[in-house]
Amino acid sequence: MSNEDKPSLSTGRVLKTYQEARLQNTENLRKLVVDAAAAILQEEGPEAVTVRRVSQKMGCSTKIIYSLFVNKEGLAQQLYLEGCKLLAQRFEEVPPSSDLLQHLLDLGEAFWQFGQDYTSYYKLMFGGAFAEFKPDEESMQGTMTAIRRLLILISTAQQQGQISDKEETQTIVNTIWASLHGVIHLYMGGFLGDVEAAHTVYKQTMVLLSRSLFAVSKP
Repeated sequence: MSNEDKPSLSTGRVLKTYQEARLQNTENLRKLVVDAAAAILQEEGPEAVTVRRVSQKMGCSTKIIYSLFVNKEGLAQQLYLEGCKLLAQRFEEVPPSSDLLQHLLDLGEAFWQFGQDYTSYYKLMFGGAFAEFKPDEESMQGTMTAIRRLLILISTAQQQGQISDKEETQTIVNTIWASLHGVIHLYMGGFLGDVEAAHTVYKQTMVLLSRSLFAVSKP
């Protein structure tokens, strides 16, 4: 252990170098900026999230925002990853169940509620609200982490013989994912009526998907 890493005799704290302290301060500032952008996103929608608007909310110059995130797309990526965390949290809040078909329906409902409660995040993540932003590898990994519960459920059902294993787990998940996004996008585009009517279509879509997946033909 170097002198720089030794605990202070007076405080018991580990002393930091200037570079470590500066890095920590930078990360703290990045988080504050993301929090400010997230507040704008939720309160005013994706179109309101601009570097200038965030800098105004933070009370700093746009130069500071650019130095931390390079451009608006860099900030959008951090908001995307924040959205992934929120989605993962919603899925994790769904109680586990030995009835895998019902559990799939419950996860589907959690996704619907995420879209309702975090509409602006949904539009940013899946609706192309930031036309210039395209999810990169890190962002896509964040998505996979967010839907981990869904991947595990389908894999478990395949292992138990409740769902056919002729298709890859990821392919099945993508099929479910695409179908649910389709309903939500139609609703957001005004094609499915009010929220109650759209929710009915969404739930029926989930029921049909789930039953078809679990309807394994007996040999």
